[in-house]
Amino acid sequence: MNNEQLLDLVRQMTLEEKTAQLLQLTANFYEGTNVEGQITGPMEEMGITEQSVDASGSILGLSGAQAIIDVQQAYMQKSRLGIPLLFMADVVHGFKTIFPIPLAIGCSWDTELAEKSAEIAARESAVSGLHVTFAPMVDLVRDPRWGRVMETTGEDPYLNSLFAAAFVRGYQGDSLKDEPDRLAACVKHFAAYGAAEGGRDYNTVDMSERNLREYYLPAYKAALDAGVEMVMTSFNTVDGIPASGNEKLMRGILRDEWGFDGVLISDWASIREMIAHGAAEDDREAAYRAIRAGVDMEMMTPCYVHHLPELIESGEVDEKLIDEAVLRILQLKEKLGLFDNPLRAADPEREREIVFSKEHRQVSYELATKSAVLLKNDGSVLPLQPDANVALIGPFAQSPDILGWWSCEGVKEDAVKLGTALQERLTGGKVQFAQGSNVHTITAEQIAEALEVASKADLIVLALGEDSEMSGEGGSRTDIRLPAAQLELVKQLKAAGKPIASVIFNGRPLDLHGVIDESDAVLEAWFPGSEGGAAIADVLTGVVNPSARLTMSFPQSVGQIPVYYNHFNTGRPLNPEKTEERYVSKYIDSPNEPLLPFGYGLSYTSFSYGDLEVSSNEMTAEESLSIQVRVTNTGERAGVETVQLYVRDVTGEVVRPMRELKGYVKLALAPGESGTATFTLNEEQLRYHHSDLSYRSDRGEFHILVGANSRDTQKKSFRLV
Repeated sequence: MNNEQLLDLVRQMTLEEKTAQLLQLTANFYEGTNVEGQITGPMEEMGITEQSVDASGSILGLSGAQAIIDVQQAYMQKSRLGIPLLFMADVVHGFKTIFPIPLAIGCSWDTELAEKSAEIAARESAVSGLHVTFAPMVDLVRDPRWGRVMETTGEDPYLNSLFAAAFVRGYQGDSLKDEPDRLAACVKHFAAYGAAEGGRDYNTVDMSERNLREYYLPAYKAALDAGVEMVMTSFNTVDGIPASGNEKLMRGILRDEWGFDGVLISDWASIREMIAHGAAEDDREAAYRAIRAGVDMEMMTPCYVHHLPELIESGEVDEKLIDEAVLRILQLKEKLGLFDNPLRAADPEREREIVFSKEHRQVSYELATKSAVLLKNDGSVLPLQPDANVALIGPFAQSPDILGWWSCEGVKEDAVKLGTALQERLTGGKVQFAQGSNVHTITAEQIAEALEVASKADLIVLALGEDSEMSGEGGSRTDIRLPAAQLELVKQLKAAGKPIASVIFNGRPLDLHGVIDESDAVLEAWFPGSEGGAAIADVLTGVVNPSARLTMSFPQSVGQIPVYYNHFNTGRPLNPEKTEERYVSKYIDSPNEPLLPFGYGLSYTSFSYGDLEVSSNEMTAEESLSIQVRVTNTGERAGVETVQLYVRDVTGEVVRPMRELKGYVKLALAPGESGTATFTLNEEQLRYHHSDLSYRSDRGEFHILVGANSRDTQKKSFRLV
C-alpha cells in the first residue's frame, strides 16, 4: 500500500476502530493463544470490550510461530478492514540464543559483533512470528544500584551512541519489507530513565536541559539517525512531567526538533501511571495529556479506548491527532510487509532449523569471550595450566543461572555451565567441585566441604555472583557487594592459603571489597549468555586472551555513587600529593577515584606505549589534528589492546569534564609486534551545549589524553584558534 491508500484506510475507520488501533494488549486477550481464562478475565479487569480487542493494533509478549499464525489468522477473519496485528516482545539480548547482557556487550567495545548479535536475535524472533523488539535500551547510567543497568552499554554518551546505532542496524537491516528476517527496533526509554534518583527503579529524574542534551540524549538521537522505527517513553518524570505526558520532550524535541515520524509507544501502563505521579486526575486526563504529547500507542491500560472518543466529541482533542497516530502505526505495518503477508516470516519448520542453531550459539560464545573483563591478575593463577588440579567452588560453579533477567525465550537449562566446560578443557588436570555456599546462604557443612575440596587442590577457582533476580527491572539494590554468605566463603577459603581466582557472574558493577583483595585474580564474567560456561572456561584456561574493557566505573563503595570518569573538577580539587588537606573536595574515609575506572581491563600479555605524537599544537575549524601512538606487545601471548583517546576542554563557557572519550582503536598484536594507533580529531568533536543550549566549541587550550583506560594516559596540549 502507498501512503494515499493508507490514508484512505484511516478515513474508512470508525473512531472506535481508530482508538483500538492505539491499544496494545498482552496475548491472553486474544483467541487462539490457549491461555487459561483467556479474554474474559483480563477484559473485565481492564474494562475492555470484545470489540476493542477485535480491533486492537498490537500484541505484547506472544511468541512461537504457530501460536502467532493462529492468533493472526483468527484476528484477520474478524478484521473489518483487513488490518493485521503487530507482534512485539522484549528481545533485549537474544531471543532463544542468549547473548551476554548489553552491559557486557558494551565492554567488548566491538560494535560489529554487537550488530551481529542483534541480527541473530532478529532472525530467531522473526521466524518465530515477531515483528518488533523493545530494544535497544540506550539509557546512559552512572548509578550501579539501578537494576536495569544491565541493559545499558555504560556511562559514556559517545560509546553508547555507537552501540545504539549498531543494534538498530542489526535488528532492522536495510529494508524491513525486503528482509523479513529482521525486526523493527524500538529505542528506549525516552528519556533519561537511567538517571533515576537513588538508583531506584521508576523514580524521579531531575536535571538541567543542558545536562540532558549533553549526556543523556545523544544515544537516542544516534538510534534515530540509524533509522529506528519506534521509540518508547520512559516511566520517570523529566523536569517534573512524566515522560508519557511530556509535550516538550515528545512533541518538542523528538518530533519537531529531531523529525521523528515513527511510532511512539508508552512503556507498560505508564500513561495511567501519570495519576500516581500526580500529573493527571484520572484516566481521562491521562489520555488527554498523552495524546497531546504525541504518544501513538498505549501499552496495557485503557485510557485511550475509554476516553479519546469523548475527548474528541467535546472538542478538547482534535481528531487529527488520532488520525496521525493511526497512520504511523499503519505505515509501520506496511513497512513490515504485513498487508501483503500478515504472517510475514512466521514458519514453524524454519523456526526449528534456525532458533538456537549451532551457528547462532557460536556468535554468542565469541561475544561472551570478548565481554569478560580481567580485573586483577598477579600471574600465578591465570591462565590455568592444562594439568592444573583445580577446586571449583561457589554457587555458580555449576549454575545455569547465567542468562540474566531479560532472557526472552532463553532456557537456563540450555546454558553451558562453567564447571562442565572447565572439566572438559583441563584434560590433563583435575576439577573437583564444592557448592561452598548458596547465593544468599551458607552452612557449616558447605564450608567444611569447600575446605576439604580445596585442601586436595593446587588452586581455587571461586564462582561467585548475583542471581538473575538481583538485577533487571525492579532489581535495584542499596548494597552492591556480593551477598554476605559468599563473602564469608571467600574469607574461609582465603585462610586455606591456596591461590584463588574469582569469577563473578552479575548484572551490575559491584563493590568488590571482600573479593578483590582476597583473590590473586578476578574475572568479571557478567551474565554471559547461552554459551557462557564455555566462553569463561576458555578465558580462564588461556584459549582466549581477555580483551574487554569496562564501560562503567566500579566504585570503592556505594557511598561514592555516582562515580564516573567524565566528571567535573571542583573549585577545591584534591591534590593527590596532599591527601591530608581537609578543606578540599574529598571523603575522609575513601579515595575520590573509583576502584576500577572506565576503560579498564587487563590481558594475559603486556603492552608498552611509545611517545604520544600530535601533528600540530594548534587546531582550526578547517584543519584536523592527527594523533598517533606506537604500542608494542611486550609479553609472550598474542593480545588485543584497546587504545583510547580522551580530550579535555581546559576552559569552557560552562565547566567541562576532566576528560571525554572521543575515539578508540583496537590493535591485535603478536608477541613482540608493534602497531600504531592513529586518531583524527576535528573541531566538530570539541563542540558542546553552552548555557544558552547552543552547540559550539570554545577557543582555547585542550588536552589530548591517550592510553589503556581513562586513568592511565599520556597527555599533550593544543589550542583551538
